[in-house]
Amino acid sequence: MTDQPDLSSETKAARSLLSAAAVRERSHQLLQAGLAGRLQHFTVDLGRLDACADEVVATIRQAYPSLDIPFHARWRHFAAGGHDRWDAVMHGAPWEKAADMARSAFDLAIVSVLLDAGAGAQWRYEEGRTGETYIRSEGLAVASFDMFVSGAFSSRPEDPFRVDADVLMTLTAEDLAAGFQVSGDNPLVGLEGRAALLNRLGRVVATNPDIFGQADDPRPGGLFDVIAATAENDSIRATSILEALLTYLGPIWPGRISLGGVDLGDTWRHPLVEAPDATKGLIPFHKLSQWLSYSLIEPLEWAGFTVIEIDGLTGLPEYRNGGLFLDSGVIALKDAGDATRAHAVDSGIVVEWRALTVALLDRIAEPIRAKLGFAAGDFPLAKALEGGTWATGRRLAKEKRGDGSPPLSVISDGTVF
Repeated sequence: MTDQPDLSSETKAARSLLSAAAVRERSHQLLQAGLAGRLQHFTVDLGRLDACADEVVATIRQAYPSLDIPFHARWRHFAAGGHDRWDAVMHGAPWEKAADMARSAFDLAIVSVLLDAGAGAQWRYEEGRTGETYIRSEGLAVASFDMFVSGAFSSRPEDPFRVDADVLMTLTAEDLAAGFQVSGDNPLVGLEGRAALLNRLGRVVATNPDIFGQADDPRPGGLFDVIAATAENDSIRATSILEALLTYLGPIWPGRISLGGVDLGDTWRHPLVEAPDATKGLIPFHKLSQWLSYSLIEPLEWAGFTVIEIDGLTGLPEYRNGGLFLDSGVIALKDAGDATRAHAVDSGIVVEWRALTVALLDRIAEPIRAKLGFAAGDFPLAKALEGGTWATGRRLAKEKRGDGSPPLSVISDGTVF
């Protein structure tokens, strides 16, 4: 039984935005508007794309001289400092089946990615087992990993390597502060927002046991069973991962735009976006959901599946990739004063910046492949993101601004970037 035929046209239109295809198509619309000089805040100079690709290739060759580049995923951060933390867990955990391991890996990745909004410039995390100190994304990854392996998210003392809905629902900002070593002189941006996001995750998981509790008590890792069920001959499309996340985790995001009863999550308004239905003027990005999709590819592969059509996902519209194009001159501000102001995440300038980032990542993938001698099938966008664009954006920011801050300042609520 399905209620599909009875859906209002508005609901159907809304659901069409819950896809990477919609992110890509609408971002390219705004790139075309930029090339035609019609954007309010940016000009676009594709003549500078080749030099930008050279910068990315230089980063790739330095970081990965063998050109054996892993996917852009949270697992890279769990290996910060050259320590393969997850590998140690995999060898010590009492899992009996590959699916048990995959649910645990899903649990860790989902919670860690949801905690991965900007940390702020002052925050540090000192790791007990190595004595090393980490900041920003790597610090958030190591801190959330430590909470996970200590059983902080588990309701079963005998099984620490899991995340249970009842624990998430009651998690407080103080619990996170303790796990993340937050203090008066070690502040973490958006602590309350992060705790509230995990509380909402817990509620969504607990109230949908048919989705999240098919093989176990309700847990975020129950999505593994949902996604595994989409496999054909042990192959899973990358876009199926994203569609499951957007369908079943949609209600965890703060209330923003909804249409036809559908929460649209990381979706924003721009007057130049054309559509033949009620979604006219709306552009989705689904940044954290896509970052999470990339981060669930490896757990599915460890469980014996092959993930295909990875280029169906888009590049990530966040400030390192966006900064790459702004700092290399591929895009430029029409009003230089915008670089000195902070901008709301729903402002036209931020929406344009994010859309141009997605579309230009598609455009830059090809010259990067050509310069490295790869065919598209052997070098998906996920490798260009990991090997180069994100790291090059970070490097250029550091070269141009000593503190490494992005070229545009965005006021985030902890759930977008």
